[in-house]
Amino acid sequence: MDLKDLTKIFKALSDETRLKILKILEKGETCVCEMVALLNINQPGVSFHISVLKEAGLIKSRKEGNRIFYSLDESDLFKRFLILSVLEKLKIAEEENLNKYMEISKKNLKVEEIFDD
Repeated sequence: MDLKDLTKIFKALSDETRLKILKILEKGETCVCEMVALLNINQPGVSFHISVLKEAGLIKSRKEGNRIFYSLDESDLFKRFLILSVLEKLKIAEEENLNKYMEISKKNLKVEEIFDD
């Protein structure tokens, strides 16, 4: 793996939509039509992001009939570790955001209770 390969990998990981696709694929093999529905993005948009991830070697494809199914490419341990690390950081960030939201909601309820009296 050279610097050019690393640049492709980090470029692929630098987009929110591509990170969402990786989260979807972490749960299992998926076709573009399912990703379109899950991401609420048109098919050409999803296909573009898929091509970036595939070129970076982060995902692989399998054809079945007229459908192509995508999954995480787990053949390279470095890339797999990198994907797992990024997805874990996303999960932690989402949990922190949820906790912040819950705290704000609790504070707003307390303020409303004061003004309701």
